[in-house]
Amino acid sequence: MPHSVSLISTIAAGLGLALIFGFIAARLRLPALVGYLLAGVVIGPFTPGFVADAEIASQLAEIGVMLLMFGVGLHFSLDDLLAVRKIAVPGAVVQMTVATALGMGLAHWWGWNLGGALVFGLSLSCASTVVLLRALESRNILDSANGRIAVGWLVVEDLAMVLVLVMLPPLGGWLSGKAGSDVNALWKTLGVTLLQVGGFVALMLVVGRRFFPWVLWQVQRTGSRELFTLCVVAAAVSIAYGSTMLFGVSFALGAFFAGMVMRESEFSHRAAEESLPLRDAFAVLFFVSVGMLFDPWVIIERPLQVLAVVGIIVVGKSLAAGMLVMAFRYPLNTALTVSASLAQIGEFSFILVGLGAFLGLLPPEGQSLVLAGALISIATNELVFKAVSPLQKWLLAKSPLARKLEARDDPTAELPATTEAKYLAKHVVLVGYGRVGRRIAEALTARQIPFVVAEQNREMVERLRAQGIPAVSGDAAEPDVLIQAHIAHARMLVIATPDTLDVRQMIASARALNPTIETVVRTHSEAEAKLLATENAGHIFLGEHELALSMTRHVLERVGPEPA
Repeated sequence: MPHSVSLISTIAAGLGLALIFGFIAARLRLPALVGYLLAGVVIGPFTPGFVADAEIASQLAEIGVMLLMFGVGLHFSLDDLLAVRKIAVPGAVVQMTVATALGMGLAHWWGWNLGGALVFGLSLSCASTVVLLRALESRNILDSANGRIAVGWLVVEDLAMVLVLVMLPPLGGWLSGKAGSDVNALWKTLGVTLLQVGGFVALMLVVGRRFFPWVLWQVQRTGSRELFTLCVVAAAVSIAYGSTMLFGVSFALGAFFAGMVMRESEFSHRAAEESLPLRDAFAVLFFVSVGMLFDPWVIIERPLQVLAVVGIIVVGKSLAAGMLVMAFRYPLNTALTVSASLAQIGEFSFILVGLGAFLGLLPPEGQSLVLAGALISIATNELVFKAVSPLQKWLLAKSPLARKLEARDDPTAELPATTEAKYLAKHVVLVGYGRVGRRIAEALTARQIPFVVAEQNREMVERLRAQGIPAVSGDAAEPDVLIQAHIAHARMLVIATPDTLDVRQMIASARALNPTIETVVRTHSEAEAKLLATENAGHIFLGEHELALSMTRHVLERVGPEPA
């Protein structure tokens, strides 16, 4: 019996080659995403051999977009964004504007029209959330001040790109120059689009955030893992599809809000875990389908153009972001970390160039140039991150301007003159005010034990001071920050930050200034804990070990000893 196997062959070839190339990329210490894109290139129409069905791959990519955006919405935290809003919001907006302007200028020089130049510039302005999160996690700095700023910055970029995806279709005709010059018709189209989007957003925030968590709860009560997973995936795809059919908004926006309303459920973490395998699988197919659009000959035929695109992504965006962070009086290390985080492009860039090509705005070579820039920037992002520390040392050693910016006057970098004397001697210096640091501070406050917080997030320092808690901003690995926290007269140094890279420097600086100080350190790595113990780092608390002790203590208290 004859069968049509286009769907099966496309999925089999895509996933099989993605596995092979992803494995090779991982062995070469490159993001697996590079391998997925290369797999798409191999089965695409621009290389010899098997060619996958482009239409089917496109539909699989749409499902991948839905699930990717669902995952972004599921992990979107308004609280995390608000914690760094003063640097993340203006920083992301200005950086995106600069990168878009650079891209548009380059495209205009090449002779592209306004629509193509705008889509091209916007596609270079947004970094990859997937690549960034994996880079930060691999360095154990995701929960650090630098990590929170970088993630908050990308959240703002993601929200801006969602808005772009919504607004681009109604503006497509005008940007391409094919539509008439009737300004009233344009405004009418924009107005209708915004009303549709507003109606959908209002419905999701008012009704969806109550209804869908309730549905998730009812399904969870059945005890069926399969039904729970099905409910999560069905909600993601059906909301995305329904939003397009009923409100005319994009699949991306619908799926993003599906994730946001699911986050309201107490089972949101389980929803994320249960849907993760399917999201990963279709995300791989999405990247494979993007790779199919890439013409590798563009690197040979247009090497200078590719180099210019990579320059905007890796150098232009990074310089703009770094200068903005420094302008907000953050340390050089924070500026370099954020710059490295943004020195690549990813998911939204692929979605945007696909939409631009569909609307007839972006020329065919535009897709290939953006994809070439993505491949190269993602592949080199690991090297960019590794260059942060040596570049920081070199700049501070060689550049008077860098030293001046690092040492410039900052009202949050020293304790106010009105700080009470009890905070200046026999106190605790608490490094980091995240989830762990906050609980330690609450316990110290309850027992009326004085403490000073050292935190890299200036906004957090300002809020703490408003609450009457003494705090200084800066990297506690720098002796100046510990001096401002009066470490020389402190009883104890408590390092509550998850960033273990600079723990040794913090302890060394503290003991140089106060040889008798007691040190307390947290870590999530057993290997790191053993290494710190051999270096006499003080009292070391391993997260999993302490959790096990607490649970064991509770069990023994409840169960009691066995009868004799």
